[in-house]
Amino acid sequence: MSDSKFDSEYKERLHKRTEEAGKVRKIVALVLTSLIILLIVGGVSGYFYVKSALEPVDPSDESETTVEIPLGSSTSEIASILKENGIINNELIFRFYTKFKNVTGFQAGEYDFTKAMTIDEILQSLKTGKVMLDPLLRVTIPEGSTVEQIAARYAEHFNFTKEEFLKKIDDEAYVNKLIEEHPALLDEVILDPEIKHPLEGYLFATTYPFFEENPPIDQIVQKMLAQTKEVVLPYMDSLEGNRLSSVHEVITMASLLEKEAPKAESRKRIAGVFYNRLAQDMPLQTDPTVLYAIGEHKDRVLYEDTEVESPFNTYHINGLPIGPISNFNENALDAAVQPIDSENLYFLADQEGNIYYSKTLEEHNKKKAEHISQNSEDKQPEEAKPNDE
Repeated sequence: MSDSKFDSEYKERLHKRTEEAGKVRKIVALVLTSLIILLIVGGVSGYFYVKSALEPVDPSDESETTVEIPLGSSTSEIASILKENGIINNELIFRFYTKFKNVTGFQAGEYDFTKAMTIDEILQSLKTGKVMLDPLLRVTIPEGSTVEQIAARYAEHFNFTKEEFLKKIDDEAYVNKLIEEHPALLDEVILDPEIKHPLEGYLFATTYPFFEENPPIDQIVQKMLAQTKEVVLPYMDSLEGNRLSSVHEVITMASLLEKEAPKAESRKRIAGVFYNRLAQDMPLQTDPTVLYAIGEHKDRVLYEDTEVESPFNTYHINGLPIGPISNFNENALDAAVQPIDSENLYFLADQEGNIYYSKTLEEHNKKKAEHISQNSEDKQPEEAKPNDE
């Protein structure tokens, strides 16, 4: 090949490469320019979107809207309530802004907000608990209350009957709705047909403020579930190594301890006994479950009562009852999760409320003879059950 021909072909290839490189540079420049424009447009749009979301809903509207923040409400739930009442523009931005500002410790209560308030003003009110109205009524739900007792107490104060309250909270469709709304607390196990009332044990014992004369039943239930969730869920982190594995089991155990003893330390010691019996596949044989199973309050549980066939009767079944038998105090919950370890398998209480613990049936029967009247008609549970001998 001649040098001139070689030079010609070389120049042609070089020219093509130069043209291709130029096209690539143009494409890259175009893509980069487009990306920059998109980033600028997106950034500007995002800025104005966030800015708009943080501004008052209507700076000229000073009319007050009363908003109730229930006990135990999360930031997400508060954001949803404020959005529903037209107090903020955007739930998501409110939550992000709250996290960014590291604002916590919101107070429950009833507030008067306006659409002209800034998010910072709203947060300040929620943080300081600047409640605008005093509650019209406070209703105290005692520890150890069943849902039937709770229904009766509320019926004394509001314009619905005990039966209407129970009908609402026993409705399967309504309970399914609550399970969807509170998945960390409620489980489908509460819908077992052998459970008397699905929400038994889940309506926490405390004093509840009400800011209207006749709140709907759902509002009352939601208020109580929020309080239960606030108290119970932190204890679930302590279950590692515990024989209980679910919220339902923890609440069930707490309800038994609530009924068995009035003092916190006694509940912890009794919890230790219960866990020892569970470990040896012995029935718990606790009288309050018998009373719940027969649906009757009695000063004395007779032997014939312990024979009732019920998934709640811990003389009839091994293990925990199918569900809670009442609500409970927080120290009963603490005892359920953190019992006092021992080798005891038995306990009994005398008429003064003193509790005696034993490792063996022989020791238990000896203490029973010493501290329990032999003239009573009480049942003799541990003696009567073959698996205790």
